[in-house]
Amino acid sequence: MAKKPNIQPDFEASLAELEKIVEKMESGEQSLEEALKSFQRGIELARACQQGLRDAEQRVEKLVSKNGELVAEPLPSEDE
Repeated sequence: MAKKPNIQPDFEASLAELEKIVEKMESGEQSLEEALKSFQRGIELARACQQGLRDAEQRVEKLVSKNGELVAEPLPSEDE
């Protein structure tokens, strides 16, 4: 089965876009409609960033100590 393409932007790109939205909203130069659209996009990006952090946390938790050494255990793939 073919692997699903990563359609979500990576964490850093999402965070950078979110920061730009916050700066634009803080400037107060947007119309109400533009501010609402920016807010909606910001919520989407914040959720994507939160999911990225949860995914990273799960990977870190997979590090286990074996014989005094840290060993990374692979996460199960989506196909399993």
